[in-house]
Amino acid sequence: MPEGGEHEARRFYGDLLGLREAAKPPNLAVRGGVWFEHANVRVHLGVEKDFSPARKAHPAFLVDDLKALVGHLAANGVAAREDEPLAGYARVYVSDPFGNRIELMQAV
Repeated sequence: MPEGGEHEARRFYGDLLGLREAAKPPNLAVRGGVWFEHANVRVHLGVEKDFSPARKAHPAFLVDDLKALVGHLAANGVAAREDEPLAGYARVYVSDPFGNRIELMQAV
């Protein structure tokens, strides 16, 4: 993520995706960035000086109700994009506030 993007990260990953912010160790907190977690999921967003978004490589999150999440995101200005089908899953892509691609998947 770019420098100073912590507030946007908290809104997207915390408020919209429902991940809980995790405290960074003090020696790493001075670098900026923000960490999130939920059950077995850990997302660590670090600050990059010459940031460039990951538009191809991406994390995929398994969710319980993809339709509801996509609706919630849309109501908050985050558009979902469909892609090629993947057997056994309904899935979409969204972009975080920094342009990083995130895949949201639900087993069907």
